[in-house]
Amino acid sequence: MAQAEADIQDTKTENPTIIAWMKPFCGWSNGVRAVFQKYGLSFDDRDIINIAANYAEMVRRTGQTMQPCIAVDEHVLIDVSGEEVESWLIDHGYVQASDDEPEVPIDRACENEAAPKPVSLQMRPSSRS
Repeated sequence: MAQAEADIQDTKTENPTIIAWMKPFCGWSNGVRAVFQKYGLSFDDRDIINIAANYAEMVRRTGQTMQPCIAVDEHVLIDVSGEEVESWLIDHGYVQASDDEPEVPIDRACENEAAPKPVSLQMRPSSRS
């Protein structure tokens, strides 16, 4: 076992303290929330959009400006998807793998964060003379 994995096993708790710095509405954030709900894990959902102090805390604790960032006990995961969080939790023994489907996709951004769709513009003559 690698030293980092041994350190995680030594500090893993039965009921981990989980802090999640995320946007209120975001595909990535909702995927992380769905993973925590799937496994019945309590977490502190810290809004980084509407509460500037939460964003500042995330940057200070993680060195990262992108979200979601997660702290499980004192182990930090930065700029992660729900898929990555689920894999990490399973790999480090916090949860047992489950085939239950999460409520929302855990592997994608919001639709409005995807490539913009083409817009058709129609020009009309001015009604002014």
